Amino acid sequence: MKILIFNWQDVKNPLAGGAEVHLHEIFSRVAKLGHEITLYCSMFDGAPNEESINGIQVIREGGRFFFNFYVPFRYLTRFRKEKFDIVIDDMNKIPFYTPWFIREPLAVIIHHLFSKTIFLEAPFPLASYVYLAEWLGVDLLRKRHIPIFAVSPSTINELTSHGISEKQLETVYNCVDHSQYQRNDSLRSPKPLIGYFGRIKKYKSVDHLLKAFAIVLQKFPEVELIVVGEGDNRHELEKLTQSLHISNKVTFTGFVSEEEKVGLMQQVWFVINPSSKEGWGLTVIEANACGTPVIASNVPGLRDAVRENETGMFFEYGNIEMLAEKMLKMLNDAVLRQRLSNEAYNWSMNFNWETVAQKTVELLQRTISNHKSA
Repeated sequence: MKILIFNWQDVKNPLAGGAEVHLHEIFSRVAKLGHEITLYCSMFDGAPNEESINGIQVIREGGRFFFNFYVPFRYLTRFRKEKFDIVIDDMNKIPFYTPWFIREPLAVIIHHLFSKTIFLEAPFPLASYVYLAEWLGVDLLRKRHIPIFAVSPSTINELTSHGISEKQLETVYNCVDHSQYQRNDSLRSPKPLIGYFGRIKKYKSVDHLLKAFAIVLQKFPEVELIVVGEGDNRHELEKLTQSLHISNKVTFTGFVSEEEKVGLMQQVWFVINPSSKEGWGLTVIEANACGTPVIASNVPGLRDAVRENETGMFFEYGNIEMLAEKMLKMLNDAVLRQRLSNEAYNWSMNFNWETVAQKTVELLQRTISNHKSA
């Protein structure tokens, strides 16, 4: 197959997150199976206009704020002439509205809908624009009966609540590269160390973690926190650590390489994910593959990735006292941590990129076949 993909960002973009990792891990493996992959995405500082990354031909153009206007123009002036077998729209926030102009077979990947969560992230005028744009995009998919690959049961439920037919939906899970994310208990920090891994965005609610951590420090003063990742909310969070008087106990690493990320996941005693919403929570399974349990907010997406009292624990989203209580419970109970570590590692083995890549190929071939017979 000759496959064209539209996504806002590629995996090398400093602002890339789980959506970009999901796309790259699957389609780099699809490329190894002999298929031709082209990814069209936005430019970032220092990046070449074109390069090949693990078998994926990446073409970059335009800034991240206006890239959606480049997509239809570049398709009409270039890509439609190149005879692709299928086009994939990796929908994230502002849709490209591909059903309006794509004539090839089309499939859409959706991690989660921002819906009203966007109002936690952006000022009201911008949030309203994103909310409406997303709603219109989903409604277009519903009306055109476009096949959708969702990453979790939570996202499936969310889409059906928007009127999407179950016949349009398939689950294509986030997984983990077990050759890279491995368990090594000998690397676990001798000092109590906990971590956050992910983009630093307002809707990720890392401020809740910092406030809970300040409470934990009062009863467990030797613990330290590392915040691994980058994002536009970092400066505000650094100011918050100063106002909470916990700066000496919190380290912001910024962007780290995949190797560094794995090493840190192997060191921390457990991971916290306090997000208001996720499609799945890729870092949950990555941490689990390192034998590291996760305390997560009980919200869509994370409910699928974490198994209560087996691979980690839940707390009520926004309940800072409850989060602090769960953190203290984990810090004070080595037997609990070991049991959760073992179960977390076993759970992670259910999620393999090779299996999902093969399923994706089958789904794409079926989409092409159905388009021809329509």
